[in-house]
Amino acid sequence: MKPRKPTIYANDDTESTPTLLRLRIPSLFLGLFLGIGLSFITSQFENVLARNVPVIFFLPFIVYMADAIGTQTQNIYARNLKTGKAKFHNYLIKESSLGCLFGIIFGLLSAFLIIWWRGDNLLAASVGLSMFGAAISAPTIALLTTEWLSELGEDPAVYAGPIVTVIQDAISVVIYGVVCSRLLL
Repeated sequence: MKPRKPTIYANDDTESTPTLLRLRIPSLFLGLFLGIGLSFITSQFENVLARNVPVIFFLPFIVYMADAIGTQTQNIYARNLKTGKAKFHNYLIKESSLGCLFGIIFGLLSAFLIIWWRGDNLLAASVGLSMFGAAISAPTIALLTTEWLSELGEDPAVYAGPIVTVIQDAISVVIYGVVCSRLLL
């Protein structure tokens, strides 16, 4: 087995601004390029967006909720990795369970609110199912990415956030686009 590279943690209290810039900019550049890719992914659902304008109202909502769930998971896991006591398997089971529960809660609540607000059962089903799928995927993506970066010896607090965010955004957009395309076209 290849020896693990020591992790250099970004610490605003002890590191200089140039060092923090050097540590943080690579993941942000990667996020920039992956974000451009996300724009291309979103454009693949132009038909459903053009035919049903209210679909776009809920895209930021689905992306945000998945990001929030994933960010919580990533932050908690990254913090506990630093102690050396975090067990990936335990986190995977618990966080996947939480993702499923969050998906059910927020998916149902979203669907009911959309039925009340818009009176559109198919749009409500699209948003509810998409919220469920995005919420379930978020903790797994956050954990896998954070663990992978930690194994590479990168500071997960610096690298995981931007990378997890853009991966989760892309997955959320694909889930929502596919569900809306199936139910609304």
